[in-house]
Amino acid sequence: MRLLLALALFLGSISVSHAIEPHEILADPVLETRARALSKELRCPVCQNQSLDDSDADIAKDLRRLVRERLVAGDTDGQVKAFLVARYGDYVLLDPPVKEETWALWFGPIAIVGVGGIAVWQVLRRGRQRFANAENESEEMPGSDDDRGTA
Repeated sequence: MRLLLALALFLGSISVSHAIEPHEILADPVLETRARALSKELRCPVCQNQSLDDSDADIAKDLRRLVRERLVAGDTDGQVKAFLVARYGDYVLLDPPVKEETWALWFGPIAIVGVGGIAVWQVLRRGRQRFANAENESEEMPGSDDDRGTA
């Protein structure tokens, strides 16, 4: 029981930990709140689906600093996002817009699952047909006279 409690506490502490370092935090709490909200919406360019807020990568640290610099300079949240999208493309957004350039991001996984489902269905259907054909062939095969009990 203690082991489960310790494991739960450990896992809970992992999920709320962030990569933000103390020297990154802005003195203005309103700007810091905006910076944190933006860092949760922006993807680290080198990480596997991690936000800037969660990433320890050097580029994520640089981008968090850049976000804060732009906010201090007076940029709106939209301007900060637009600046980063201009540099890194829509990939930098954790929730990219649906448009022609991002169709692969939005619909690619659905297409892959659909094609895989169709392939599995075809394999199962052919297997059932082979099994049914094998049963029909075994029923139709005539046995010898000895097998039928006649002499």
